Amino acid sequence: MNEKKTSWWLVVGGGVLVGLLLVACLALALGLIGPTVGGGYRSNGEQIYFTATSQRGTPITSDTGMMGGGMTTCASCHGPDGRGGRVRMMMRTFEAPDIRYKTLTAEEHGEEGEGEMTHEPYTDETIKRAITEGVEPDGESLDWPMPRWTMSDEDLNDLLEFLKTLD
Repeated sequence: MNEKKTSWWLVVGGGVLVGLLLVACLALALGLIGPTVGGGYRSNGEQIYFTATSQRGTPITSDTGMMGGGMTTCASCHGPDGRGGRVRMMMRTFEAPDIRYKTLTAEEHGEEGEGEMTHEPYTDETIKRAITEGVEPDGESLDWPMPRWTMSDEDLNDLLEFLKTLD
């Protein structure tokens, strides 16, 4: 190959590489992409929500074990956005509630039967109890599909912080 052709390809290739780098920097600055932590999740809480595993390697278990052919996760029922909806599990259908933090801690709730909550507002502590003990703020048991999760306090705090980001 002649030296001028080689130089031309180096200039074009270098220009493309610089262009891609600039696009990536712009996307990062706009928040379209972001730094991720282990496995593509932006936080440990997000990873717990979607996979029921911790980046710390600490155990996370539930009283449900394997359901429907796979491990249950928060996202399995409440969806990737935490808004809940109709779910089919173990040959039954139920309405998973909206578990976004702003919904759980709101003063007003919808009518029973609409997949809305009819209890007093949650606090950080009562959200943690719902996750680990399966109870509403007033101590009433949550419906049958809600697993009782066991995880470290650090992982539970991370999960709660992730719920606060769902919009």
